[in-house]
Amino acid sequence: MRSLPARRIAAVALTAAASVVALAGPAFAHVTVNPGSAAQGGYTAVDFRVPNESDTASTVKLEVNLPLDHPLASVRTLPLPGWTAAVEKSKLDKPLKVHGSDVTEAVSKITWTADAGTKIAPGQFQEFRVSLGPLPADADTMVFKTLQTYDNGDVVRWIDESPAGQPEPAHPAPVLALTKAADGDGHGVTASPSADAHAAASSDGNGKSSDGTARTLGVVGIVVGVIGTAVGVLGLRRKSSGSAS
Repeated sequence: MRSLPARRIAAVALTAAASVVALAGPAFAHVTVNPGSAAQGGYTAVDFRVPNESDTASTVKLEVNLPLDHPLASVRTLPLPGWTAAVEKSKLDKPLKVHGSDVTEAVSKITWTADAGTKIAPGQFQEFRVSLGPLPADADTMVFKTLQTYDNGDVVRWIDESPAGQPEPAHPAPVLALTKAADGDGHGVTASPSADAHAAASSDGNGKSSDGTARTLGVVGIVVGVIGTAVGVLGLRRKSSGSAS
């Protein structure tokens, strides 16, 4: 008879753990920019990480819109086998001064289209690498509104902005946080496009796994806590039953 409560407690613990994992799952499904931060005024290389959310359709196109309120003079895509990248530029209302020269237009959108036979299938993800710079020195974030197209015609619009202190929207836009430069002069890092290759190499080993690892460890910790609580309750019940006898 004493085994029945123990079984109920174990069942509750497993159900709670499964619920935590299920709720944490969608956090991995967002389109994100990795690494999630870079220094103001400098150059960087980032990956737009695109998971396939559908169980029946595959991703065949990605459109990333670059903000023109803080235009970037240098935008380069890394060749990706099986995908064709098209870069669109827009005229600027106010020219940019970069290394003493006027820049009158900037990249406003990058579109990657899958070649025949290429796709992001269910259960897979793909990363699209871009070098950017110089990053604005007078902004804290850059928002990249993104559209993800599936081979069945569905389009997921990752365009919602996340106000501070508010719950995350269903389809948040990828955001790159901009931090003060290490030199502390308030003008950012003086760098040249040649820094792109180094940034690409250095972010490859660290940026790809940092956010996923942190989320995974957080979920595991919650699950372990739920199970530990259930075991503790079971122990108290046994102790109480033993004292009563």
